[in-house]
Amino acid sequence: MKVRFLSVGDTGLAVELGDAVDRETSRAVLRLDRALRAARPVGVVETVPTFRSLLVHYDPLATSRGELETAIAGLFTDDRSPPPNPRLWRIPVCYEGEFAPDLDAVARLTGLAPGEVVAAHSGVCYHVYMLGFLPGFPYLGDLPQALALPRRADPRLRVPAGSVAIATTLSAIYPFESPGGWHLIGTTPLRLFDPARNPPALLAAGDAVIFEPIDASAFAAIRTRVAAGADPFGGGNPSP
Repeated sequence: MKVRFLSVGDTGLAVELGDAVDRETSRAVLRLDRALRAARPVGVVETVPTFRSLLVHYDPLATSRGELETAIAGLFTDDRSPPPNPRLWRIPVCYEGEFAPDLDAVARLTGLAPGEVVAAHSGVCYHVYMLGFLPGFPYLGDLPQALALPRRADPRLRVPAGSVAIATTLSAIYPFESPGGWHLIGTTPLRLFDPARNPPALLAAGDAVIFEPIDASAFAAIRTRVAAGADPFGGGNPSP
């Protein structure tokens, strides 16, 4: 494994674990994250997993880059096992009408029927590589090759919250209304980020996600439960 330590300002250290964006590299990042959290070196404030690196925020009054780098280097092992009991989330998605404004365009671009796009997108188990861009915004891989498309040539100024999108080799869910250039093929009624929830982000790096198609009436029912603060999963999600 090629490891590089890079300073990020005077309070951050990025530990790069390779050049590839794949599940093996991601699992190595998550193993290091778990090991660092367990070791709790002096001065570490927060760790942030990314596609191929771990960002470590630290207190420069309590430790130094050199001390931290030595501590982290001692945590590497030859263990390549996946994380124990990853959480599996079954995310309901409506792929119909107004909930899927780009579905027909994606079908034309990929040469698939709209139903085939839905089947392909909901037919795999995704890996949460990282959260970023917006609070709780999950980068999910790996998208079936048949659906791999570049980002839209004309990004939207407003993408509705809950939009389920695809671009390149990834899928994602927009937690809030925001600008965005991904293709919108569905919408989930779930709330991906809630400051009143602990933790606020629904998903975390290392989780697994399966998208489950629902119709508009089921979408409305789940959204009503979410707005009322009720458990949208009925106690059945996530599962190990």
